[in-house]
Amino acid sequence: MEDCAAIDVKAVNVVKGLIMDATFKAKSGHPGGAMSSADMAYVLFKDYLRFDPADTGWFARDRFVLSAGHESMLQYALLYLRGVLTMDDLKAFRQFGSRTPGHPENGETPGVECTTGPLGQGFSMAVGMAVAEEMLRARLGADIAGHYTYVLSSDGDVQAPVFFGSAALAGLWGLGRLIVLFDKNKVQLASATSVCDATDHKKLFESLGWHVVEIDGNNHAAIRAALDAARAEKAKPSIIIGNTIIAKGAFSMEGNHEAHGAPFKEAEIQATKKRLGLPEDETFFVPEDVVSHFRARFPALAEGRAAWGKALSQRLADGAFAALWGEATRPRGERALSWPVFDPAKAVATRSAWGACLNGLIDQLPLFVGGSADLDPSNMTEKFRDTTGIFGKQNRLGRALCFGVREFPMAAITNGIALHGGLTAFSATFLIFSDYARNALRMAALQHAPALHVFTHDSFYVGEDGPTHEPIEQASSLRLIPNMLVMRPADANETAACLETALAQAARPTCLLLTRQNLPILDPAAYPGLKEGVAAGGYVLDEAPGGKPDMVLLASGSEVSLAQAAAKLLPEIAIRVVSLPCLELFNEQPEAYKKAVLPPEVPFRFAVEAGRPELWCQYTGSLDRVFGIAHFGASAPAGKLAEAYGFTPENLAAKIKAAYAGK
Repeated sequence: MEDCAAIDVKAVNVVKGLIMDATFKAKSGHPGGAMSSADMAYVLFKDYLRFDPADTGWFARDRFVLSAGHESMLQYALLYLRGVLTMDDLKAFRQFGSRTPGHPENGETPGVECTTGPLGQGFSMAVGMAVAEEMLRARLGADIAGHYTYVLSSDGDVQAPVFFGSAALAGLWGLGRLIVLFDKNKVQLASATSVCDATDHKKLFESLGWHVVEIDGNNHAAIRAALDAARAEKAKPSIIIGNTIIAKGAFSMEGNHEAHGAPFKEAEIQATKKRLGLPEDETFFVPEDVVSHFRARFPALAEGRAAWGKALSQRLADGAFAALWGEATRPRGERALSWPVFDPAKAVATRSAWGACLNGLIDQLPLFVGGSADLDPSNMTEKFRDTTGIFGKQNRLGRALCFGVREFPMAAITNGIALHGGLTAFSATFLIFSDYARNALRMAALQHAPALHVFTHDSFYVGEDGPTHEPIEQASSLRLIPNMLVMRPADANETAACLETALAQAARPTCLLLTRQNLPILDPAAYPGLKEGVAAGGYVLDEAPGGKPDMVLLASGSEVSLAQAAAKLLPEIAIRVVSLPCLELFNEQPEAYKKAVLPPEVPFRFAVEAGRPELWCQYTGSLDRVFGIAHFGASAPAGKLAEAYGFTPENLAAKIKAAYAGK
C-alpha cells in the first residue's frame, strides 16, 4: 500500500501525463504552465476545495477560478478526477463542440465558474465573487453563504493591469476569503519574465493590504502550510507566491519558455513519462488507485452538503431569513417592480431618470448592489451610495462599491458578482470610458452574465468637456458585441422600461446609455404602448396621419424628440416616427411584429442618431438615409455643438426632405 505522500506525487505525475497527451492529440495547447501549477492545483482540489460531488452548482461551494486560463488542461484533468468530466472529454480537448475548449468557458464545462483566458480578468471576476460571498455571508450567515474563493494565476496573469486594479480593491475591502495561488515560474510565452518585469510581488501585494506567503510551489507540505495560513487570515486576502519551474518534470523542456505555448514532441513525452514513472507507450493513463485516492474525501464532502441542507431547512423557519433567501434565489424577472412617475410637463435627463429609478429600487431589491467609477454625482449613484452604505472592511452590509478610476476592474468585478449568483449587480461610468472596460463587457456577453453596465453622457452633448469625453463610435461598438443588449432610451419613461427589461434578463448583460442633457418626457397617457414597445426593442411612437405613412423615421435616445420635432416641420410628408431603444431586441422579434413597425410596403426610411451612422443602414438600406456623426466632437456648449453639427429640427427636416425628394 503506497503511503499518502507517494501516491500524491504519483497522482500529480498522472495529471501531467494527461496534460501532455491532450495537448499533443489536439496539436495545440499550453503544457508548460499547467505542469508547473499542477502541484498547487492538485493539493487545493484534493484536500481543500469544498464542493458537492453530486452537484457542481451547489450554492455554498467554494469557487475556483483558473485565471491563467491557458492552463485549462490542468483544470480539466482535475475535473476528470472529480468525476465531472469523462475520458472522452479529455480526448476531445480543443475540438469543436467538446466540453473541454481551449480556455475554460462557463456553461460549456461543469465545474468552471467563469470564462477565462484574457489575462487578469479571471482574477478580477474572482474578486467579484469574493465580494458577493462577503455580502451574502453578512446577510445569510456563514453556515449558509460562507465559502472561499480560490484563484490560480500565472506570471502573465499577474502582469495584466486589470489584475493590479482589482487587487487594490480586494485589499481595500479586506476580502479575507479570497486566496490566490500564484504560479511564479518566471517564464511566459515569448521569454523569461525578466525581460519585461522586475516587480517585487511580495512588497507590492503587502502594500496593497494583502497577506503574502512565498513558498516552493512544487512542495506539497509547503503548499498545505500556506493554504492553512491563508485560510486562517480573516482580515486580508491572501496570495501564495509559489516559486516553480515551468514544465516541471519534463525530460528536456523543463525550464524552457518554449514549453509555455506548444505541445511537446512525441519523443519528449515518452522520455518525460519514463522520468515520471508513467507507462511510456500508454496515453491518457489514469490508474484506479489515483482516482480512489483523489476521491477519498468525497463521503465527507457529501456529508457537508447534507448538513448544509439541514441547516438551510431550519433557518427557513425564520420569516426574515426566508424572505432574504427568496430574494437571493428568485429567478430574475419574476418580481413585479414599481417605477417613479415623471411629470410630462418637465424635461429630464435620462441619467437623472436612472438615478430616480435606482433610488426607487433600494427597498424593492435589497440585494441590488453596485457602484460608480469615481463618478457618483455624475452617474446619479450618490444617493444609492449614501443610503445603502459603502461596502468595506467595517461595513459588510453596505451595497455601494466605490471602484475609483478603474473602469476595467469595475466591469470585470461586476461580472464576477453577477456570475456568483444571489445578487444583482451594476456598474456605472461615462460612455466614453466603456472603451476602458471593453473586454470585460465582451466577456460579460460571452459568459451570459446578467450584469447591468450603466453609461451616462452618451453623445457629443457632453459639450464643454470636449472630444476626449464625447462618444462617437461607442454605441455602435457596443452593439457589435454578440449577446449584448444596448439600450438607449428616449426619455425618463423609456429609461424605466429599459431597466425593467434589463433586470429581467437571465442570460445576457445590458449596456444602458443615458443622456446628460434634459429631454422631453413622453406622456404615458399619450403613449400607452411604451413599456411593451421598449421590451420589444422598438415601436411606433407617432403614427402618420390616417395611419398611412409615406415614410418611416427611426431614432433612439435623445434623437427621438429631435425626430418628432423634425416630422412636425414636414406636414407635406406622412411620417411615422419609430423609437428604437434596443436594436438587438427589435431584431429578435417575430417577422410579423417587425413588419408591422417597419412595413415593407413603405420602403422609404430615414434614421437619425448622434453617433456613427453605419449600423442604421440595416433599416434604411442606404447610408444616404442616415443622419449621424462620424467625426470627433469639440469643446463648446451642447446647444452650440447641436447647431454646428446639424442636430436641429430644421436641419434634420431639410435632410429628410431632400432625401425623400430623391428617393
